[in-house]
Amino acid sequence: MRKFIIALVGATFILAGSANAQGPSQSTPPAASPQRDGATIKTVSVVDLDALPAAAQEQVNQVLTNRSAVEIQQMRAAIENEPELKSALAAKGFTSRDVVVAQLDEDGELTIVAKRAS
Repeated sequence: MRKFIIALVGATFILAGSANAQGPSQSTPPAASPQRDGATIKTVSVVDLDALPAAAQEQVNQVLTNRSAVEIQQMRAAIENEPELKSALAAKGFTSRDVVVAQLDEDGELTIVAKRAS
């Protein structure tokens, strides 16, 4: 089971929740390796929330119910300020406004879960 955490990229706090994800839909090495809370981002993967199994979608949605609009907006703003993250999202047809959860694991893989606006 993969752990998805809302990693406020560029912020000082991390909020946790878990979801069982399928393999990332894209892996892109960032142009630079910025430091975030002591971890280096080595790769960026973008996952469409709708492509996750139903159980994983439910877990991600549960995490979101415990997050304030301000916390989610801070995460999105931090992602918007990182060109390599914006580029990875754009390659999959998303923008920072579509991001619901992000995870930075101990190996430096940042997984971003996004949901298309309906």
